Amino acid sequence: MNRNKSFENNKPLIYLVATPIGNLSEITKRALDILQDMDLIAAEDTRNTFSLLSQYGIKKELFSLREHNENEASEHLIKLVKSGKKVAYVSDAGYPGISDPGYLLVKKAREEGVGVSTVSGSCAFINALVASGLPTNHFYFYGFLSKKGNEAKKALEDLRERQETILFYESPHHIEETIKLLYSIFDNRHCVIARELTKINEEYISGTLSELVNLDFKTIKGEMVIVLEGNTQPINQISDDKIIEKLRFYMSLGASEKAAILIAVEELKVPKNRVYKLAQDIK
Repeated sequence: MNRNKSFENNKPLIYLVATPIGNLSEITKRALDILQDMDLIAAEDTRNTFSLLSQYGIKKELFSLREHNENEASEHLIKLVKSGKKVAYVSDAGYPGISDPGYLLVKKAREEGVGVSTVSGSCAFINALVASGLPTNHFYFYGFLSKKGNEAKKALEDLRERQETILFYESPHHIEETIKLLYSIFDNRHCVIARELTKINEEYISGTLSELVNLDFKTIKGEMVIVLEGNTQPINQISDDKIIEKLRFYMSLGASEKAAILIAVEELKVPKNRVYKLAQDIK
């Protein structure tokens, strides 16, 4: 067990500062005060951060910490903090670590006894969720789907029975493909596409998936959040024993393990990952 008070005895501390997701006026006074007080600001993209800081007359040394150098850059920052430097980290928009770099920095900092504190701000999927009109009491944030079709399809199949509202991030280059894939797996659930959040062209496009597949996707620009209705049907109560029985039956007829899994998934309407795990258990 480790109890760590962030602001006790001026101990080493890294600030994670949430930045605006669109409208620059969203940044908080506390965030500006913290950034102004730092010796060094690490950033996912120093050019974007330089532009943000310039809007508020803040001039600081910038250091690049991005996905491809996060491991080495994190170690360097932690050494600086331990030596007495005041350091903050910002990603391009929203919270560091939410579909952005930042996780490794926090993990290494905790391992090294360096405190971490978050300065609150905007988060795209929270903005989209609360304004979507879909249930907000329970939700599941997935982030970006794989650009590989088979991997994306498998991930979505594994989410099919989740009852929580499900949230994805998506780019304009892949939104048409993703909506069509969602329709093929989730049938006609309600869905909301939230785009250009907090900007002048902010838009919420809501409807059933059968309606959304007919969108003119050439008109869909900017980064976006997909908010998908959870499963409102009763969860499949088929037991593990019943699935194993089916697997053994089809294998006894000469089906390969892979074929037996696919047949059982289709016949019993249960998640593929559940059937796969049971197939491993009966080897």
